[in-house]
Amino acid sequence: MNSNQLVSAGECRFQLSAHGPMRVPAVFYGAWDLIHRLDHKVLEQAANVACLPGIVRASLVMPDAHWGYGFPIGGVAAFDPDQGGIISVGGIGYDISCGVRSLHTSMKRAQIEPHIERAADLLFLRIPAGVGSQGAISLNSRQLDQVLVHGAAWAVAQGYGDPQDLANIEDSGRTPGADPSKVSPQAKQRQYKQMGTLGSGNHYLEIQAVDAIYDRTAAEAFGLDVDDILISIHCGSRALGHQIGTDYLQTLGRAASKYKIALPERELVCAPIRSPEGRDFYQAMACGINCALANRQILSHLVRESFAQLFPAARLSLIYDVSHNTCKIEEHMVDGQQKAVYVHRKGATRAYGPGHPDLPAQYRDVGQPVLIGGTMGSHSYILAGNRAGEDLAWSSACHGAGRSMSRKQALKKWKGQSVINALAHQGIVLRTASRRGAAEEAPQAYKDVNLVVESTHRAGLARKVARVTPLACIKG
Repeated sequence: MNSNQLVSAGECRFQLSAHGPMRVPAVFYGAWDLIHRLDHKVLEQAANVACLPGIVRASLVMPDAHWGYGFPIGGVAAFDPDQGGIISVGGIGYDISCGVRSLHTSMKRAQIEPHIERAADLLFLRIPAGVGSQGAISLNSRQLDQVLVHGAAWAVAQGYGDPQDLANIEDSGRTPGADPSKVSPQAKQRQYKQMGTLGSGNHYLEIQAVDAIYDRTAAEAFGLDVDDILISIHCGSRALGHQIGTDYLQTLGRAASKYKIALPERELVCAPIRSPEGRDFYQAMACGINCALANRQILSHLVRESFAQLFPAARLSLIYDVSHNTCKIEEHMVDGQQKAVYVHRKGATRAYGPGHPDLPAQYRDVGQPVLIGGTMGSHSYILAGNRAGEDLAWSSACHGAGRSMSRKQALKKWKGQSVINALAHQGIVLRTASRRGAAEEAPQAYKDVNLVVESTHRAGLARKVARVTPLACIKG
């Protein structure tokens, strides 16, 4: 399968018609320069997703897509429980609720630049990062179960942040339906000492400066102006989420056989949403989402403490927090009727448009903030959801730059110290627990985030509001 099989279906939109066992078409969003460079495996995976029971409308692929496990990373699909719809580990990913939150610091670029090295050093000291990193918070079994049920609300109740933060978190900081009894003891054991940690891989904490405004009305609603200093945090549910995925991969594998689901690819193991196995996985996954939301809330508290030490006058307010590895029960229009469907977003961000009732009041007129991470050496973006995104992609958008080469390939091409030196030459301070990690995350190992965002904007999935540039980056 190759990109020549795709036909243009609109601005930055290409379609693979349903054929063979495909129940629906596959739709790919992006400029042609991105589409024709897609690994052939991405096209195969999108077509395979289109074969799954209960899929509604289309198998969707975002502009930052690349090859993943089961679904492509950047894959979106909605399933109707009334039509035998399924839930799949491969449609969510192992890093459940990996996401981004951005905080406004009330500072300007000129105020922080003379102190950027000192700020990076303190954040690197205070924010546990790296493989297997452990935080100062150690939970017992009862406390962890409370985290898994209450999410960021638990963290706020313990003094990690402000109650007003919750209004600016997806689902108000707590996804309903979580049941800690559906999470294995092994998954819980791995998480007791990992709350308030950043992790490794592509996770990061960045000090950023706004350097361009595209939509003045939305920017004002988000509280953004040129030279404003932001802090962005990108991480997920840590070891707990990964273990939930590992555990339920086996459970859903057995379920697929039990319910005689014809799988085009074994990585797409799944269970009917309304089966006991499907319900159990959803309840465990909701625990993973709440764990990630609590984790980012605690990290925000650590950042605020650090800034209070260096910049006592700074006031850090939460702009928004949104995840990009989830399955959510959402109300959408299906064949002219409002219907609850299970929207899988793997490496894709929810992007509700103006007027959506689930948005905070101050954002309802302009749409949801959509936080798009770049690389250590490139811009990141803040977008706003569009009403048109409802019909185009279940109110979904891209989530980042998207890898263009594997970590193994990156290690063959770059040395960690050379990446650190190159970033320093750009004026970007990098603090990392691993030079190997720096090489794996070399900016050149990713797609052009500017093209990804421009494609998202032109396709109508979400619109550009502001661009930010990194000043300092903390990595695992």
